[in-house]
Amino acid sequence: MTHDPDQHASLGAMYSDYFLDYASYVILERAVPHLYDGLKPVQRRILHAMDEIDDGRYNKVAGIVGNTMNYHPHGDQSIGAAIVQLGQKELLIDTQGNWGNTLTGDGAAAPRYIEARLTKFAIDVVFNPKTTEWLSSYDGRRKEPDTLPVKFPLLLAQGVEGIAVGLACKILPHNFNELIEAAIAVLREQPFTLLPDFPTGGIMDANEYRDGLRGGKVRVRARISTEKKGILRITEIPFGTTTGGLMDSIVAMADKGKIKIAKIEDNTAANADILVYLPPGADAENTRDALYAFTDCELSISPNACVIVDGKPQFLGVSEILRRTTFQTRELLKRELEIRLGELGEKWHFSSLEKIFIENRIYRDIEEAETWEAVIQAIDDGLKPFKKLLKREVTQDDIVRLTEIKIKRISKFDAFKADEEIRGLEKSIEETEKNLRNLTRYTIRWYEELQKKYGKDRERRTEILSFDRVDRTQVVALTETLYLDAKNGFAGYGLKKEEPVERCSTLDDIITFTQDGKMRVMKIAEKVFVGQRPLRVAILRKDEDLIYSMVYRDGRDGAILAKRFRVGGITRDKEYELTKGTPGSRILYFAVHKTEEESAAQMLLVHLKSALRMRNLIRPLHFSEFGIKGRSSAGNLVTKHAIEKIIRAPKDYDPTLGA
Repeated sequence: MTHDPDQHASLGAMYSDYFLDYASYVILERAVPHLYDGLKPVQRRILHAMDEIDDGRYNKVAGIVGNTMNYHPHGDQSIGAAIVQLGQKELLIDTQGNWGNTLTGDGAAAPRYIEARLTKFAIDVVFNPKTTEWLSSYDGRRKEPDTLPVKFPLLLAQGVEGIAVGLACKILPHNFNELIEAAIAVLREQPFTLLPDFPTGGIMDANEYRDGLRGGKVRVRARISTEKKGILRITEIPFGTTTGGLMDSIVAMADKGKIKIAKIEDNTAANADILVYLPPGADAENTRDALYAFTDCELSISPNACVIVDGKPQFLGVSEILRRTTFQTRELLKRELEIRLGELGEKWHFSSLEKIFIENRIYRDIEEAETWEAVIQAIDDGLKPFKKLLKREVTQDDIVRLTEIKIKRISKFDAFKADEEIRGLEKSIEETEKNLRNLTRYTIRWYEELQKKYGKDRERRTEILSFDRVDRTQVVALTETLYLDAKNGFAGYGLKKEEPVERCSTLDDIITFTQDGKMRVMKIAEKVFVGQRPLRVAILRKDEDLIYSMVYRDGRDGAILAKRFRVGGITRDKEYELTKGTPGSRILYFAVHKTEEESAAQMLLVHLKSALRMRNLIRPLHFSEFGIKGRSSAGNLVTKHAIEKIIRAPKDYDPTLGA
């Protein structure tokens, strides 16, 4: 390839142009569906190729692939995969043979072993050569549709997913009957709501669906029931996964200790059926929540509704897509009525012309004509008295058609039957004109008939509910124990020879307090440094509203202060000061309480070091006198004097009597 300096100023500009051409091709011709027929180019060409060879019988998929290659300039494998995807949606293609299983993820048999034909729904809704706009195929030998005249929101019914250059498309499938009802609501100018419906069923929380636009999401859960004590049964799985993938995720989490199961069993056939056996003593409700929290039993799906409109990709919500496809359907029905009206008019015109021609024996006028022009003129002259009875001018083509009427038809002509036929045509013309005048009402009736004909057994499969996200820390199996090596300053679930602290999981965080007034939160591990001789090492449980009490010395020789506080919000691995931060500060007393009442009931005895002119060397300290503040508060002054020790006051201690 030679570089054209007039076309590109630089090599970079050349690559930029080529990349844009490639990106445009992938977006428009490969990955993103068109708004009006809801199809990618390969799908459109497959359906056109199937319609071209359709005779009501099944055709080998390999043969369909071969015919599609006349229109699609890519390999047979990509076409075959696209046919299988269309067939598995069970809407446009009637399948025969092993087409795989979307539940288990099993693939279809080779194209030479499976067969397909168009469904009756597809024939009724997708094709009409009279309203199709045609383009030349890639090699110029044939004609292919620009878009198919689909009279149904096919894009929303099937759903679609595609990755292009710089953008992606993900439109979730919706319920067949709900789409028709929503389309009727659009025509009646009534409000409507559209939410996804997945072929795999399950339970869906669509509170954040955002009409299928970018930034929205739906959460889908498997349907899990308690079969009997110790057994959970999964009968429906989330959209986007398979029974094999779901089981693998459960086994992986069991191996990591997140959940406890005894074994798992797959009995899936036509419907999903997975049995999860629990170990003795395991709680079924807690295990079910753990399955939602840690495995593919709950998935979050992010839609991104992107379609081709006027030769460009646009991001439209599913409600807007439905509105536009509904109005497109009405326009297609209008065009069909107009075409039918024209055809009925032509049929009425020639039937009336034929009746005049035969009843008035005009055919006899041509017996003496010696030239073709004379024949035409004789017939035209014979029709002149009757032309006012017709609705349009008589053309030479009309006269030529009259000359082609066979003698047998003339001899057996029945005026009564001819009149009946003309009256029937007039009635059909009147009805068609009425439908055109009431186009919206006609479109509504068309949708209602479509639902009546094809909506049976297409009830919603996915249940719509609102559910809270499961807190992993609340349902994770406590399979580990936190150990503490206080002498060397290490903690973790791998120090099995050290002092046990409490049961824990591998998802927990540790909170530590040291004597120099430092607090830190860190991720639990087999072994982690927490500081030598820590005051407290424990699992941080966010649902516990603990109150901490402490007395500390500010610096090496500073005042004694006391405070009560809550931990509050924290950042993992950040060190927090609980004192004023003066070097040499030291915690002299530290306690933890679950309630404010317990904390307020504390009373300590502070023993001061003897000094000149000091008489009372023991002073009571009531924590009820201190309010509960944040962890960064300095605290209240207890004394400026040096202290010897701090002890808990006896239960029978009377402050009025002294120590």
